[in-house]
Amino acid sequence: MKFLDLAKVYIRSGSGGGGSVSFRREKFIEYGGPDGGDGGNGGNVWAEAVDGLNTLIDYRYQQHFFAENGQGGRGQGRTGRSGEDKVLKVPVGTEILDEDEETVLADLTEVGQKVLIAKGGNGGWGNLRFKSSTNQAPRSANSGQEGVERTIWLRLKLIADAGLLGLPNAGKSTFLAATSNARPKIADYPFTTLHPNLGVVGIDGREFVIADIPGLIEGAHEGRGIGDRFLGHVERCSVLLHLVDGTSETIAEDYRTILDELAAYSPELAEKPRVTALSKADALDSEALEGAMDVLTKASDGRVLPLSSVSGDGVREVLRELRREIMGDSGSEDEAEDGTWMP
Repeated sequence: MKFLDLAKVYIRSGSGGGGSVSFRREKFIEYGGPDGGDGGNGGNVWAEAVDGLNTLIDYRYQQHFFAENGQGGRGQGRTGRSGEDKVLKVPVGTEILDEDEETVLADLTEVGQKVLIAKGGNGGWGNLRFKSSTNQAPRSANSGQEGVERTIWLRLKLIADAGLLGLPNAGKSTFLAATSNARPKIADYPFTTLHPNLGVVGIDGREFVIADIPGLIEGAHEGRGIGDRFLGHVERCSVLLHLVDGTSETIAEDYRTILDELAAYSPELAEKPRVTALSKADALDSEALEGAMDVLTKASDGRVLPLSSVSGDGVREVLRELRREIMGDSGSEDEAEDGTWMP
């Protein structure tokens, strides 16, 4: 299934039905009087987050969604039928934006969450509503209220616990494939990853979700490359895993490039907890690995973990570090009184 995380949609709620102008004409009733019923209400347009969807591809081929109009009122006091609602089913994590693509109307982050985005018009009153002591035979009725027509944007931000960051070919997709059942495309050329991938990772009896997005390059916040289009998918993550290619000759510059792009895109995203790892450690001998670790440690001014997704060295340590950041503890809640780990 093709991945699509942004869609433009045209919606219109139903118009209310018009009220009826009618009079009773029955045998043996000399003064029948008005009996026109009200019109039915127009249908609403809703957006609902449902399980089982992870893309907006359904809105690539259909962009117009109209709720049903209400029926007009009838004689004998009969009210018209209300129009049926239209429900837009979207993946969890979808934002509803106004036409300006900036104003957030709703953020659907839980399964079953439902929001009204266009209210249907009210039905008009029939002439029975206007009967009074001074106007016993009204010959007027209200027309139904017009529905709401608007253009909205649907923007999907995948909900994951951890997000992978790094330059192209930093080993993000290889790490995801080595730690989960996800099978992203892996190749030795830049921008192998063209759309985000999700994988469920298990460590020490706990599971969490990792999101892999296309690699960032310098100037990404200005639109260079494709990684900036998907940075929104890691905005909801609890922790970011920053992978730096250990075989690069510019390790410190590679590290700072990603941090600069994060800060330029969103200061809040740059402040998220991060775990820094030196990838492709298996391609370095012990002396080169030690030198690369020293360079990255000085550049990051923090702890750096060596990692090889191919051989598996350091993978468990990185996953445990991610899990600690996600759970927000140091593992003490997962230990029994005798010191052994308990699920």
